[in-house]
Amino acid sequence: MKAGAAAIGLGTMRGAQAQAWPAHFVRLIVPIAPGGPTDLIARLIAEPLSKTWGQLVVVENRPGAGGNLAAEMVARSEPDGYTVLFATSSLAVNRSLYRSLGYDAITDFAPITQLTRFPLFMFVPNSSPVKSVRELVALAKADPGKLTLASPGTGTTPHLTGELFKRIAGIEMTHVPYRGAGPVLNDLIPGRVDVYFASGALLENVRAGQIRALAVTGSRREPAAAELPTIAEAGVPGFKAFSWQALFVPAHTPSHIIARMNADAIAALNESTVRGRLKQDGYRIVGSTPEELAALLAAETDKWGAVIRAAGIRID
Repeated sequence: MKAGAAAIGLGTMRGAQAQAWPAHFVRLIVPIAPGGPTDLIARLIAEPLSKTWGQLVVVENRPGAGGNLAAEMVARSEPDGYTVLFATSSLAVNRSLYRSLGYDAITDFAPITQLTRFPLFMFVPNSSPVKSVRELVALAKADPGKLTLASPGTGTTPHLTGELFKRIAGIEMTHVPYRGAGPVLNDLIPGRVDVYFASGALLENVRAGQIRALAVTGSRREPAAAELPTIAEAGVPGFKAFSWQALFVPAHTPSHIIARMNADAIAALNESTVRGRLKQDGYRIVGSTPEELAALLAAETDKWGAVIRAAGIRID
């Protein structure tokens, strides 16, 4: 009887713990500066999660070191479900890019769900003389290194996409890293940089007449901008690249919290406002299982590791 009562008591306690989360606000750590596409999507997802959980989801921007500051902070946080990493594909990249890290992307995190998968778009200022990918390649070949390739940071997906483009197209451009996507846009609009690979969130700036889009990096045209060719069909055969966003928590976070986060994040993705905005900006909604996200992280780590080694990129 005592053993049975103890078992019932333990089950009741565990049930109460499961129901107690979240008892206060949840921090969503974004590895990018405020104002960029990644920050905007994080805030878009945070709103329905706040309503579902009945607690505020606070978006906290921790830019720097190619996303490592945010990742290390989350990895070292308590595994209690109150600190969540809004990860980008840089989480898979940095293992090969940096000589030393204060965390291990595979072992120090528990995957929640892949939120999105999306190609990037090639953007240039409206003042640029180039109107197509072929024209850009020709201009770059005519004066190697003169064109500037902007990115939100060394080793970010936009940077590596640009490096891959340079290699396949056989051109040279000078890389100009910034601290986040917002500052890049501030210099792209007036023409202080020449080329920028970014998500479809900047198509809004194209529609507003601020910048020009030349092509998409995916393997097919995107409904959000069907008039734009893929880079492969626009003159650089064999080129293809995409990025993604996902949620991770510290390793050893209780399984019931992970399961609830997964279900609620997928539900948030399917809200009409969220779904509409994501599709408008060229994002493909995923909503994976934790196991599928773990497999993606491993595969992307191998893929971008090969690109980084071939390009000879290394950060101390």
